[in-house]
Amino acid sequence: MPELLTVLAINAVAVLVLFVAAWAICVKMRDCTPVDSLWGLGMGVVAISTFLQTGGATPRKLLLTVICVAWALRLGGYMLWRWRHYGPDRRYVRMLDKAQAERGWGYAHAAFRLVFLLQMPLLWLVCLPVQLGQISAEPLVLGPVAIAGAVIAVFGLAFETLADWQLVRFKDNPTNEGQVMDRGLWRYTRHPNYFGDACVWWGLWLVAAESGPGLFAVVGPLFLTFTLTRWSGMPTVEGRLRRHKPAYEDYARRTSAFIPWPPRSRA
Repeated sequence: MPELLTVLAINAVAVLVLFVAAWAICVKMRDCTPVDSLWGLGMGVVAISTFLQTGGATPRKLLLTVICVAWALRLGGYMLWRWRHYGPDRRYVRMLDKAQAERGWGYAHAAFRLVFLLQMPLLWLVCLPVQLGQISAEPLVLGPVAIAGAVIAVFGLAFETLADWQLVRFKDNPTNEGQVMDRGLWRYTRHPNYFGDACVWWGLWLVAAESGPGLFAVVGPLFLTFTLTRWSGMPTVEGRLRRHKPAYEDYARRTSAFIPWPPRSRA
């Protein structure tokens, strides 16, 4: 128990330092969009921090760390590219402009309170599988649950990577201006990127669950799934698309919201 609490505390401090540094940089740029890349990259930092603290490169620790870092680099790199390619995220611009105009907050205060302060503990919470899963060295051999989890996580990583690539190609084609993306993986689920994300973290939890402490990390993927499907993921994206793209209603009627499924007939 002392080791577990120490590891969690050190990781919490690492996340705090990382976010405060990013906040200072974003305030100087007056653009909080890079925080989206920090969501992924920060989890990779936590995975490596836990690996270094717990000592001994067991198969489970290596698997958790490698998959998490691969996911973190993929998501963090993509979000940085998207920021540089498409510019500031309009959600953050509107949120911070409103806070300054209606509440009288300065930009630094609004950015820290509304953007960074909330994401710090949530990041630490979601990546509990790669923290608790590395605490115990036992069992040394990966069992069928861990192997299944690794397969699910790798599948999810590939699924969301392909989905993002398909969406970028669609958006960069001028002939698709104003249209709804309903091709490729997006034909089977309205949010293949979110579904892939959930697969990665449920898979990592299965890898961690074969160890004693890792079993209790289920709160991480549970909260992530809730966030993606009920809080700041799907509801936010779909609200915006319904307002700006009339064809989205028809797409939503025939396409599964989250879990991939053959589309329903238009009739």
